[in-house]
Amino acid sequence: MWKFWQWTDFIFHYLKAYREILQHLRVAHGFSRSIIKERKLRYMNEEMGDVSRKPKCLLDVLLKLHIEDQVLGVEGVRQEVDTFISAGHDTSAAAVKWSLYLIGLHPEVQEKIHQELDSVLGADSKGPLSVADLNVLTYLDCVLKECNRLYPPVPIIARKVSEETTICGYTIPSIPNRTTVIVTPFLVHRDEDVFPNPEKFDPERFLPENSAHIPECAYIPFVVGPRNCIGCVFGEMEMKLLVCHILRNFSLRSLDSRDQVLPIVKITLQSSEPARIKFRRRQQ
Repeated sequence: MWKFWQWTDFIFHYLKAYREILQHLRVAHGFSRSIIKERKLRYMNEEMGDVSRKPKCLLDVLLKLHIEDQVLGVEGVRQEVDTFISAGHDTSAAAVKWSLYLIGLHPEVQEKIHQELDSVLGADSKGPLSVADLNVLTYLDCVLKECNRLYPPVPIIARKVSEETTICGYTIPSIPNRTTVIVTPFLVHRDEDVFPNPEKFDPERFLPENSAHIPECAYIPFVVGPRNCIGCVFGEMEMKLLVCHILRNFSLRSLDSRDQVLPIVKITLQSSEPARIKFRRRQQ
């Protein structure tokens, strides 16, 4: 990403890295096409009965647009499936990893989470969880938002400029297919005017009385606007559910400080070293 000689397509297409990317894409696209083919056969099979009366998964909705409405080609379906597989896997994994790591560094925060979990869910660590239960876990919600503030799973976002735009006195021209703006949530989340002492891990920033003063576009782990993350609500719920299950059963202790585990900007936010965390089963 940072090698300037790879920025030009004419040069990049002659490099080994380009051939490697093509090979990876062939594998990924082949996997997606096999899923679509299998589901399409089921969709069109008369044994499925009235599909419209059955609960639909995302792929069924896409296939309806492809087969019945004819507004989406098969490659369009494949592109949407690729997006959901890639965006819904690596981002969630990165978010959970950084969250567990930060919680393991702050025993006082972890103790408050355990108290909230025990108060809301009781001592039975194997009991079922409902959406209503997760919605009541307000302190855990603050903690996870603070984790996403410090270590947003997607650290860089690119957008093409569709019309000339002026930001803070600077004019960004609109040159068709050539003008791209890079937004970095990692830096946006460290604005001292919005988040005083921005490197400090402080979940109380997101308590209702404090978060009311945070502008909408100052906290963007899932981006904002018409092209924000389509799965943001699901992603937040998935992250909360996973962390909740882990902390119901374990106490965490991170073995390395933040100056040892540094963030590395890739497609998702990675770490310079493995985030080593010690798990100890809680005594019920």
